[in-house]
Amino acid sequence: MPRFRQVTARRKHDGTLLTEADLASQAFLTRALPEIAPYPVLGEEMCAADQKALLAANPDGLWVVDPIDGTTNFAHGLPMFSVSIALLRHGRTEFGVVHLPVLDETFSARRGHGAWLNGERLEAPAEPTRIADSVAAVEPKYLGGHLPVRIVTVAPFASQRNYGAATVDWCYLAAGRFDLLLHGAQKLWDYAAGALIAEEAGCLLGTLTRRDYWHCDPWTRSAIAARHPKAFESWYQWATQNR
Repeated sequence: MPRFRQVTARRKHDGTLLTEADLASQAFLTRALPEIAPYPVLGEEMCAADQKALLAANPDGLWVVDPIDGTTNFAHGLPMFSVSIALLRHGRTEFGVVHLPVLDETFSARRGHGAWLNGERLEAPAEPTRIADSVAAVEPKYLGGHLPVRIVTVAPFASQRNYGAATVDWCYLAAGRFDLLLHGAQKLWDYAAGALIAEEAGCLLGTLTRRDYWHCDPWTRSAIAARHPKAFESWYQWATQNR
């Protein structure tokens, strides 16, 4: 946090921003997490070859971290950024934490044991919000096909938001601040913690190519989700039919 609004950023080869705070956060987590559970750490700011080697060599346990998700927000003084930490086993997240420092909110989940926000359990509402009244978290950048235009012109929901940090979108879905979620492509560190938190909070998840969310390409994965399982079917059908 001492670096918030006090740091310069540079462009990586993929066009995204990088700051010294990203590197410092990743370095700290790389040292600290193996002391909690003795597994190596895969971080966003590592080279792709090292990331792939780590995932392939450690099916029994691997920490996956995004040292700052929402670096552009962080570098421009916007509060919507997080630190995301997940523990993967055999391609599925078993434990996840997403911390939003400016808002002092910590979301967490353990597979089969529920999801939490600052110590309070997150659970699905008894009844879903109507699709027509819903607020959706939509990242149109990588949707492709007809969906970006359809989202603008004939969206079935009431309103949409995009905070520029995938982990925040997942956690806000889990907390009921969003009703629906749609992203065209997320990296492993974008979804590893957040998707588990949403799932353990009662959300239903899938991708634009299959309904089984956890059995897709780990490196680039689309996401479609709903806060309430009853809302998922109509939302999924609309998104896949409008591709």
